[in-house]
Amino acid sequence: MAVDVVRVALVGQGYVATIFAWGLCKLKKGEIEPWGVPLADVDFGVPVEDLEIAGSVDVDERKVGKSLREVAPMYGLSPEPELGEVVVAPGLKLRSTPGFIRTKALDDSKPLADAYGAFEEWLDDVKPDVVVDVTSTVASSPLYSWREVEEKAYRGDLPHSQVYAFLVLRHGRSSYVNLQPAYVACSPAFVEKARENGLLVLGDDGATGATPLTVDLAEHLKERNRRVLSIAQFNIGGNTDFLALTEPERNLAKENTKSGFLKDILGYEPPHFIRPTGYLEPLGDKKFVSMHVQWVSFGGFTDELVVNMRINDSPALAGYIVDLARLAYALAKAGLRGTVPEVNRFYMKRPGPLDARHTSKIQAYREMLGLLEEKLGARLRAKPLSA
Repeated sequence: MAVDVVRVALVGQGYVATIFAWGLCKLKKGEIEPWGVPLADVDFGVPVEDLEIAGSVDVDERKVGKSLREVAPMYGLSPEPELGEVVVAPGLKLRSTPGFIRTKALDDSKPLADAYGAFEEWLDDVKPDVVVDVTSTVASSPLYSWREVEEKAYRGDLPHSQVYAFLVLRHGRSSYVNLQPAYVACSPAFVEKARENGLLVLGDDGATGATPLTVDLAEHLKERNRRVLSIAQFNIGGNTDFLALTEPERNLAKENTKSGFLKDILGYEPPHFIRPTGYLEPLGDKKFVSMHVQWVSFGGFTDELVVNMRINDSPALAGYIVDLARLAYALAKAGLRGTVPEVNRFYMKRPGPLDARHTSKIQAYREMLGLLEEKLGARLRAKPLSA
């Protein structure tokens, strides 16, 4: 596949988007290794060097109007010169932006219809091939028809992620990657609109921390015919996403994507407590994760597993964007439309489309590689980048 550049627009210029932009600069200059990029050693026709950040939007008044070079030091990152070319534009706050954020948004001073039009004008200017949503967690429900989407969007009844997806897909020139829990790839209306426009929607909710490990442990226990008695898993962090999750509605949205895999993999749903549990500012972005699993083995004996971890939340998700932006572009160019469950099952907590079953992440990885080999002629590099 001959590619010159893949233009990526970032929606939500928080730590995830900023470390992606910063890390992409470092990768292109050979200053960091591609650890944390799952497909770094797989050649599917779109090298990392072809990615270009074309634009960014946010609603935080501290960031709007500043270049990504100026935003990077807010997160303790070096101000790479290349980041000076992209300036954060104002986005849409709607009703779903966390109340602790002081906003500078398109809908602060414009009627909703005018704000939507201004965002679409921004899309005209930026001309992204792929839009990546890394905004804060919101509660939402699946959307089943485009008419339902339009009516709710103009009444102001949709959260920001679904409104961004609506505007991007109506614009009709960019695929969409949703890395937060809103129903986007799991909304039939968005998937069908993407299909009509020859585009892709990938999502929902990137799975980077405890969830992939828990999913694979569940598969391990199922294959060995152990009966799971209970699973407890919780996360405590100190970044702004965890602060937003102190609002019960947002926390429930995250809980739903974290625990949805159990019945698909085990065939039953054991008692479980799987959710973000709290905000503790000193932990910062390096969240604390604890997990306890107990099961019945041969003869009725009960075994237990206890895991404690500290995980850098945002860098883990930023590494996924390096893959997902390239995959959304390449697979759409190869003729895939709507969504791609083989990709979603590996990268996401709630893989689209709405009726997609969960599998273990190990199985999902192998299925995704098979798809990439079939559709894109993917192959392992003779000399791995991460060697």
